[in-house]
Amino acid sequence: MTLRVPRITILDRYMLAELSGPFLFGLSAFTLIFAATQLLNIGRLVSEQHAPLWAAVAVFLWELPGMVVLVIPMALLLGTLLAMQRLSGESEITAMKAGGIPLTRIVAPLIAAGVVMSFVVLFLQEDVVPYAQDRVNDIEETVINHTSAFNRDLTVSAPLPGGGKQVTIATAYDPHGQALLNVTLIQYDRHEKPVLVAFADRAVFTADEWTLYDVSSYRFEPDGTVSAQPLAPSLQIALGERPADIVRRMAHDNPDEMSRAQIAAIIRSGQLTPAELSRYLSAYQEKLARPFACVVFVLIALPYGIRVVRGGGNTGLGFGLAVAIVFVYYIVATIFSYISVALPSLAAVWAWMPNLLFGAFGIVRLRRAAAV
Repeated sequence: MTLRVPRITILDRYMLAELSGPFLFGLSAFTLIFAATQLLNIGRLVSEQHAPLWAAVAVFLWELPGMVVLVIPMALLLGTLLAMQRLSGESEITAMKAGGIPLTRIVAPLIAAGVVMSFVVLFLQEDVVPYAQDRVNDIEETVINHTSAFNRDLTVSAPLPGGGKQVTIATAYDPHGQALLNVTLIQYDRHEKPVLVAFADRAVFTADEWTLYDVSSYRFEPDGTVSAQPLAPSLQIALGERPADIVRRMAHDNPDEMSRAQIAAIIRSGQLTPAELSRYLSAYQEKLARPFACVVFVLIALPYGIRVVRGGGNTGLGFGLAVAIVFVYYIVATIFSYISVALPSLAAVWAWMPNLLFGAFGIVRLRRAAAV
């Protein structure tokens, strides 16, 4: 049995050519809209925070991949609307159907383009945007703000042999020396009762283990008394995470800026609180579903593009309709995102629900248009 590769016909090339111009127009227009606010941010960074001009421009350029990921589905929506409006307005769709070509075959290249662009967006989201966001954060932290990457106390939890757990809290992290600063370590027994509290100026990672320096510790005895332990110049201990794990989990604290692989690694670390875990699970599923808004927007745009304009294309009407559809879609997506955080056990269902609803709506309207 031989596998037949679909052949690109003259009709396919014609429809894709009709889409390319409006798509590039939409890509440019929406990108400029998003970039306008970031251009204002360059002035704010230079004037208010006295950032070097090169750093502000670098932040702007590294943020462009994230904008493109958001803009591509919108550009496909606008491009499909304008292309179908022109073809319908000049009766080319009617002529094709009169020649025996069904509407589903006419629009098949546009749907295929939506599928391909969905995978392009997925690639950019997973491999390009996280790297670019790391560069943005690095410039903002080291050049502009001169602050630590962490904006909250670091907490690491690890199980203890024989039951119980160990919780380590630090107020800052020195990436150059791979050291935690102002460390508090609490050990609990299997009944969640504290048995040891230790304070150290810093904890340094060397030779695959952590070493606490200048350690003051207090032990809680079974009879309820507390005994102070002699001051120890150093103490080797397993915290439960390596420096790379800590940096990955704490540097951004925003799963929307990470790839699905990074989110999965943080989830597996077991260091997230229940609220954080729900948020990360929701983001993990949404990052798979979100790129496929490309094909969903194409399905919605096709019937609207055929029926909205009969006397010729209208860019202004198409742009307004595209903005309205995008606005409604992302409102629905935001609602299901909140539901996903509240009910993380069904996060995969809630993440795909906007695509399923809008995709089904587009397919129903397209079938009605094909039947006319």
